[in-house]
Amino acid sequence: MTHMRNMRKMVMACVAILLVAASAFAQVDTKAKEILDKLSQTTRSYKSIQIEFSFALENKKNNVNQTNEGELVLKGKSYRLHMPVFGMEAFCDGTTIWSYMTDAKECNINGVEEDKDAALNPANIFTMYEKGYTYSFAGEENLAGKPVFVVDLFPIDKSKELIKAKLYIDKTKYQIVKAQTQNKDGNSYLLTLKSMKTNQEFRDDYFKFDKAKYPGVEMNDMR
Repeated sequence: MTHMRNMRKMVMACVAILLVAASAFAQVDTKAKEILDKLSQTTRSYKSIQIEFSFALENKKNNVNQTNEGELVLKGKSYRLHMPVFGMEAFCDGTTIWSYMTDAKECNINGVEEDKDAALNPANIFTMYEKGYTYSFAGEENLAGKPVFVVDLFPIDKSKELIKAKLYIDKTKYQIVKAQTQNKDGNSYLLTLKSMKTNQEFRDDYFKFDKAKYPGVEMNDMR
């Protein structure tokens, strides 16, 4: 269970809209707020979001440099996360989370605890900045010929493990195209969206684990 939780933490760090230990007295940057509000408004307008992404983990002190890929589908409070490099697939219908480990053929079942797991829920990745963070406008750049806004995020709570996030937001579509984060342990994460499809049709049962489709799976109900 701890292993699965750590993986979800890493995904959220990558996809991150978290972070940075900044002063609690930091002023609200009106330019950054305008951009983030439009990002949130755009995101909430979609019936669903399907993302293919790559993410890199780097820790110079420990000589770590890893790059992996994954896929995430969001629909309201439901999500489905596919991380083949970890041999893991997570399903969530908004109330129940199924964490399926392909190699072990095991599936852990947990309830969604809003207060405890909100920060780990991929359904919140585009709106997490709305509570507990200050932010500042860091300028404009071009990524592969695409003009983007750059916004830095800073958590008000200085005890957070994550210490900084930098978001790259498409100027015309108001979609995140890249996110970069740093941890106190020296880990830095870089998430890049390879593709994003919106308003695709997904049945509600797509976000539920169907035991019949996985012969021989061991079910562990941990609720």
